[in-house]
Amino acid sequence: MKIPTRRNAFSLFFFFIILSETNFLAKTQNTTIPVNVGVILNDDTWNGKMGFSCINMSLEDFYASNSHYRTRVVLNSRDSKSDVVGAAAAALDLIRTVEVEAIIGPQNSMEANFVIDLGKKAQVPIISFSATSPSLTSLRSPYFFRVAQNDSSQLKAISAIIRAFGWREVVPIYIDTDYGQSIIPFLIDALQDVDARISYRSVIPPMATDEQIEQELCKLKTMQTRVFIVHMPPNLGSQLFTNAKEIGMMSEGYVWIMTSAITNSIHLIESLVLRDSMQGVLGVKTDILETSELENFTIRWKRKFHQDNPTILNVELDVIGLWAYDAASALARAIEKAWTTNFGFEKTTTSSNSTDLAISLNGPKLSKALLSTRFNGLAGEFSLHNEQQQSSNFQIINVNGNGERVIAFWTPENGLIRKLNSTNESMYSTSKENVGPIIWPGDSWCVPKGWEIPPNGKKLRIGVPVKDACTEFVKVTHDPSTNTKHVTGYSIDIFKAVMETLPYAVSYEFIPFAKPNGDSAGTYNDMVYQVYLGKFDAVVGDTTIIANRSNYVDFTLPYTESGVTMVVPINDNNRKSAWVFLKPLTWDLWMTSGCFFVFIGFVVWVLEHRVNDEFRGPPLHEIGTSLWYSFSTMVFAQREALVSNFARFVMIIWVFVVLILTQSYTASLASLLTVQQLQPTVTDVNQLIKSGVYVGYHEASFVSGILKEMNFDENKLKEYKSIEECDELLSKGSANGGIAAAFDNTPCMKLFQRKYCSKYTMVGSIYKTDGFGFVFPIGSPLVSDVSRAILNVTEGEKMKEIEKKWLGEQTNCPDSNTQDSSGSLSFASFSGLFLIAGIASLSALIISVSMFLYKERQQILIRFNSESSIWRRIYHTLRIFDRRDLSSHAFRNSAPRNGVDSDHVIGTTDASTNTNCPQNSSRFLVHTNSHFSFSEESGMPTRESGDPNPNGQAFQLALAIELSDHPNQESPKTPERALENC
Repeated sequence: MKIPTRRNAFSLFFFFIILSETNFLAKTQNTTIPVNVGVILNDDTWNGKMGFSCINMSLEDFYASNSHYRTRVVLNSRDSKSDVVGAAAAALDLIRTVEVEAIIGPQNSMEANFVIDLGKKAQVPIISFSATSPSLTSLRSPYFFRVAQNDSSQLKAISAIIRAFGWREVVPIYIDTDYGQSIIPFLIDALQDVDARISYRSVIPPMATDEQIEQELCKLKTMQTRVFIVHMPPNLGSQLFTNAKEIGMMSEGYVWIMTSAITNSIHLIESLVLRDSMQGVLGVKTDILETSELENFTIRWKRKFHQDNPTILNVELDVIGLWAYDAASALARAIEKAWTTNFGFEKTTTSSNSTDLAISLNGPKLSKALLSTRFNGLAGEFSLHNEQQQSSNFQIINVNGNGERVIAFWTPENGLIRKLNSTNESMYSTSKENVGPIIWPGDSWCVPKGWEIPPNGKKLRIGVPVKDACTEFVKVTHDPSTNTKHVTGYSIDIFKAVMETLPYAVSYEFIPFAKPNGDSAGTYNDMVYQVYLGKFDAVVGDTTIIANRSNYVDFTLPYTESGVTMVVPINDNNRKSAWVFLKPLTWDLWMTSGCFFVFIGFVVWVLEHRVNDEFRGPPLHEIGTSLWYSFSTMVFAQREALVSNFARFVMIIWVFVVLILTQSYTASLASLLTVQQLQPTVTDVNQLIKSGVYVGYHEASFVSGILKEMNFDENKLKEYKSIEECDELLSKGSANGGIAAAFDNTPCMKLFQRKYCSKYTMVGSIYKTDGFGFVFPIGSPLVSDVSRAILNVTEGEKMKEIEKKWLGEQTNCPDSNTQDSSGSLSFASFSGLFLIAGIASLSALIISVSMFLYKERQQILIRFNSESSIWRRIYHTLRIFDRRDLSSHAFRNSAPRNGVDSDHVIGTTDASTNTNCPQNSSRFLVHTNSHFSFSEESGMPTRESGDPNPNGQAFQLALAIELSDHPNQESPKTPERALENC
């Protein structure tokens, strides 16, 4: 034999390596692990056929692209035959017999309820792609996974539409199953967030006939609400809209909104129904992003479906099929992730009960794998949170022609938006501006208001109060001839005017809230409560808007002023008082005026004393003259002529002040004596409470509750039925079996005061209310329209005509808001005048004194240079001031006397020309000479050097000074005798 070479050995070794690898790969492919998965669908339904087809294609696509995966899903299909028991039996068979690791299905929510419980006991994941009922979430099973969207997620989009168009009431029309009923609690919550409510619930049986549906729709037609939300399968929805079209409920004014239960499968509805019976209907549809993968799959699916179902034509793939595709793909991924060698079940032997189930060994691990699965599916991003697919965006569609048209989108972040990819929306919006044009039912472009008064419906039953007081607002009279009751009054006319301004006709009738004998049937609270009970559709009258009533009814905007007012008797004692003349001015103004009169008198005396003989004389005479002159300016009776220009300036300012003051005083006093001053006997409610007097209120009024809250003794409260009775009680007074005050709403009290304005007055508002309003049931659509109409009426001329008709013209009664004011003039009103007078007087005084000090500085300094005390010096200055200012023009003569040059004259008088016998010291002519001084020891003048006559001019100056210091002493006959007196 030939021994193999080294090269041949290497080739042989390489060949064996390749052969071993090939055998290993072949062996690996032949050892994939099959995993049984159950599928429970309704084979006779469209969703069942489409869903099973999508599931098969999903697994084929998945393993084609992931051929290296070790596990392979093996489908075990069961038909539930659209039966809850059938679905439960199928699930039980799959778990116990086939030992499936998971179940896809069942198809609807009612079947899912039972299957979920079985899956929980056996720890087998249940994956549903079409059970959308919110009630399934409450089961909280860790083995139930919903790939479809929860029906409650679309309700925010529906409520956004309701909010955008301002509708306040809706009527849900839903199938009478757990699937239909489970959405209602979530719908109520969503509507409350947008201030809307459900006025009625319309339930349609699952197998309803046309007659049953028509009967229910006729009932809805007689109601006011025109906004309907339809939640039912497409086949029943098609039957509903066909009957609605036949009875005229697809005309203008109606609003129909479909949930995704219909819109996601709207292609199942015949085009004839869409075109003839559903035009203008709105709907909420799950939004699916169009991608190339989705487009390719749709083409392949149609080809595949036609091959498997050649008798079914014109098929359309919808979102339920896409959810089925993604559910199968997610399960295949999770099974591969949770792969283990011990796939199977653990048998339980604790009981012989036939319903006992084996427990899946891999169930918990598979559930965790499903929760962690993330990928981009055909329906969008696949992600399970709390065992269910997260909410996505919705399309708002409008049915037109043979199909639908997208008019807006709704996203959880931005609300209603016109374009889905818009980046300029940063806030949540419910504005109708973000909604495209809509063709409403009846081919109308006008937005329906959402409600109407049915033409063949009942008239609105309007309750009105029956009472004896304040009949100007509401008065009920009985006509014996016709046995009818007529309702008139201020409130009634306003209500009629408001109804006439509404853009639609409203039929109504007034029903008195009375007993058969004609008496009132209760209080105003009782009457308002009848609206809450549904016995009245509204209440019109003098009904006050208060908080506790708003808990049961809705009020329109008020049409009168608000508040609760107290009326008390008045006193008019001003004209009977002996001191009424002091009333016009306050005490501070009296004091200020008196002080200024004295001050002005003093200023005038200072300015006139040295230059005017009329302001000279004994002290008492001078004081009297000054005060007389100042106070006489009040009546402008001053006789004294003023010489000083400063005094004249001061008096000009002061006379102006006095003129203003006297005129104001005269006007105020005249008002006090001629106009009634209505002063209330009580101004504070607390005075009534402390004194424990009786007070009154109108019977059947809410005021009694307010008085009790204010701590009034209940035994001290008295009712009155009419205005006349109230007047009688107030006239008696609390001590004589009457009342000290009456309480009622402000409009009624104004009517009372207008009639008895000479006897009573209103004392402010003691309690704040919102006035009179019309009452409607909570959520009534009439409230907003009537409120707007009230604004139009109250701002127009119609309101003035109604007020003039029922409330009359304004009387000459004093204004109640000013009756309790004193009317006295205060210092603040004249402070500016007094300030001007004070500044002018002080300025004149300071300037005059400064001129005096400057002019007499030599004589003043003579004393100030001596060693006399300060008081002696001041006294000396005042004595100088007390002299006449002979240099003033008032004392100056036209020529010099006794041969003395006038330039050397200190002063002279114009009273006498006799220089031989002077009558007083001022008549001496004294020559001035600077050649002398006072002796420091004796204070007597001494002769300086060069003075030839020591007894000459210096002695004459000393004589003049001494004589001027004693003006009342008899003058000496000769200068020598005068010197002796010195």
